[in-house]
Amino acid sequence: MVETSSLITHPVTDDERLVHHKLDLLLRTGCILVENAADTSRIIRTMKRVAMYLCIPIENLHIYVNYNMLMVNLSDVEKSYTKFQRVDKHGVNLDAIREISHLSWDSIRKNLTLEEYERQLTEIHQRKRNYTPWQVAIGGGLACGGFCIQFGCDWTAFFYASIAAILGLRLRMFLNSKGSNGYFNIGLAAFVSTLLAWLFALISTRSGISFLESSTPWHPLLACALFIVPGVPLINFVSDMLSGFTQVGITRATNTLLMLFAMAFGIAFAIQFCGIDNFVRDLSMIPHHTYDEYMLAAAISAIGFSMIFNVPRHMMLFVALGGIVAVCTRNFVNLGASSGNVGLDMGLIVGSFVGSAVISIICCFMVRRLHTPHQCLSIPSVIPMIPGVLMYRALFAFINMHGVIGEVTVAMNNAIHASLIILFIAIGVAIPNIFFRRMINPKREQKLMELLLIRKNQMADK
Repeated sequence: MVETSSLITHPVTDDERLVHHKLDLLLRTGCILVENAADTSRIIRTMKRVAMYLCIPIENLHIYVNYNMLMVNLSDVEKSYTKFQRVDKHGVNLDAIREISHLSWDSIRKNLTLEEYERQLTEIHQRKRNYTPWQVAIGGGLACGGFCIQFGCDWTAFFYASIAAILGLRLRMFLNSKGSNGYFNIGLAAFVSTLLAWLFALISTRSGISFLESSTPWHPLLACALFIVPGVPLINFVSDMLSGFTQVGITRATNTLLMLFAMAFGIAFAIQFCGIDNFVRDLSMIPHHTYDEYMLAAAISAIGFSMIFNVPRHMMLFVALGGIVAVCTRNFVNLGASSGNVGLDMGLIVGSFVGSAVISIICCFMVRRLHTPHQCLSIPSVIPMIPGVLMYRALFAFINMHGVIGEVTVAMNNAIHASLIILFIAIGVAIPNIFFRRMINPKREQKLMELLLIRKNQMADK
């Protein structure tokens, strides 16, 4: 005789339903942050603050954050509740991060009901972006044109790079909306942008029309696809690694590397298709513009990437000023007499670190005045310093090897140089913010405890 067993169930009590509902809300909050490129440290801090609002005992709460999965566990000596939430999509929406931060504080300060909190959370999740697809494409395209100016092109080439990038970015956005593979979309967008930049170079050199001619016709090929460079994931990867979230950081790094390979493949294929030889290695990128031109190009790039990252309109001026300060500081420390410029001549790595650190310190003081997370101000400001061309040159060198002596050395030199710049940009952004958080954390915790006490008294009075 075979014994059979059945699943023993018991009626779910109202208290258990409430616990499950609260954990669902907590997971949905964290999921929005993960989907929109918040760093792991911020995700956990915000989820713990929301847990306090939900009256979930922090000492019994365990939060696990992965790139594609969130888990919370609430357990004591009697019961244990565990819930999972899958994260199906990833993008960059800094406004959503800002709104979630505000909601986490307002829920305690205004003593929101669970229904009110859930309604506002749903509104944030379903809210349309601040800019239309074509506005984002135009902003991102002009940002690539700003990069091109920083590489030394003239303003005619700026417009060529911008137009090529606008059309490539819009194509990528269209393909993304249709559910096409993300890496394929990146490769195709890079191919189309580079092909258009090549056509504009031919027009510039062969049309014979003076206003179409450029003294730097090939520079747009270096900048037209830089809207693809995943600056936010790169910075988050380094930030997560420095904060001890190694697993999430490695996953972000792997995804970023795949995006860069897709970008390099699209560009390399376009270059082979067009029959262009050695422009990557031979083309000089030493800029000789005046600092007012640097300032204008930096502001354009910062604003353009802010539109891609969905930064609110009222913060554009601050981001533009941040981009100007970051790039001009970087250039002043980097450039010098060796390149025929005014500056300290200390190199690109040191210059990038100083520029990002200065911006991070300024943002630390502006966070409380603007009531916005540090990430929403600092990242769009330092993105114009991301060494997209060096990363592209390294990947292109690996893809386009012909067995010539020294090719591996050139590729590794570019890869190491770009990696060090990214590392020091991220460190420059992270370190002042870490120290600032440690300085203000006691005050924030005291303020949070005061708000929780007021809320507790209000609930008792009811």
